[in-house]
Amino acid sequence: MYDEHYGLTGRPFQLTPDPKFWFETATHRKAMAYLGYGLAQGEGFIVITGDIGAGKTTLVGHLMDTIDHQRLNAIRLVSTAIEADDLLRIVATELHIDPAGLTKAELLTAIERGLHAVARTGKRTLLIVDEAQALPVSALEELRMLSNFQAGGHALLQIVLLGQPEFRDRLHGLDRLEQLRQRVIAIHHLDPMEEHEVSDYLAHRLTVVGWTGNPDFADDAFAAFYAGSAGVPRRLNLLAGRVMLHAAIEDLRVIDAAVVRSVQRDLEGDLPTLATDTGKGATASVETLAQPVSVADTPRTDPATEERIAALEARVELQDEALRRVLTLLVDWVESEDAKPAYAPIRGVSAWHDAA
Repeated sequence: MYDEHYGLTGRPFQLTPDPKFWFETATHRKAMAYLGYGLAQGEGFIVITGDIGAGKTTLVGHLMDTIDHQRLNAIRLVSTAIEADDLLRIVATELHIDPAGLTKAELLTAIERGLHAVARTGKRTLLIVDEAQALPVSALEELRMLSNFQAGGHALLQIVLLGQPEFRDRLHGLDRLEQLRQRVIAIHHLDPMEEHEVSDYLAHRLTVVGWTGNPDFADDAFAAFYAGSAGVPRRLNLLAGRVMLHAAIEDLRVIDAAVVRSVQRDLEGDLPTLATDTGKGATASVETLAQPVSVADTPRTDPATEERIAALEARVELQDEALRRVLTLLVDWVESEDAKPAYAPIRGVSAWHDAA
């Protein structure tokens, strides 16, 4: 609804990864460099790790948009603790092989034939496995075995593994994975973005959906955005989306640090006991913020608890009032036949759009 209020063509801070919003921070630039190097080698494993919300899925989407599909047959799967045999059947299916009724030996033979069939078309097969930390060791071993398939001295299959930091720890800590470790030709960990990258990141996502400087951003807003997100893209999107909604409700033309911090406090206040404390003021995680707060579930045992309940009930009333204001805003928007007032961008961020 804030996108309509500010005349945007879409939601710039949606949580669902979308490659069209790809923004190359320093750490993502390094990741793409390692991917490029690894793909040029044409064999082995490439490993990319990162914390939740660091942008691994967006990175894969960008990779899929940029690789040469005339030379690479890319297969992408998301791991959900897939056992070894099931993993092989999924790979076979992606190679247009019916795995029904096949023994493991027959399945491996069929997969090898499928990879040869792809190679005869002049393509190499690239298998991208997301959430690799959920794979059991047996499944990782099967992937290593698949990487052995060759034709004419060239690997038929190359594999990209993406996972959370614990996958990197497993890879380096388990003796059973020594042979897989020796086949890793490139590895990179996605770090949070730097503070100076936040302003360009926000401007980029807004510009993709037609932002022309309304709302504008005061210079001090970006440090508040960074403090509230710790530079993690998903957290930053969550915070920025809520700030934009608040700005639309209040009909703000300029967003400053006070506005960002106010919304940040609201986010943390929604679930104060579950807020993430990183030492940088990071907001609660997307997953915890999505959970409802039930005042009725809070035990009435002491005055402090009673005060907390009263505060929650007051917050619910404020949220109801905000919802009514939004509905009023929408009604006025729909019923109004007047053109939107012209807006001249001011200060700070509006210069991004002019430069673009």
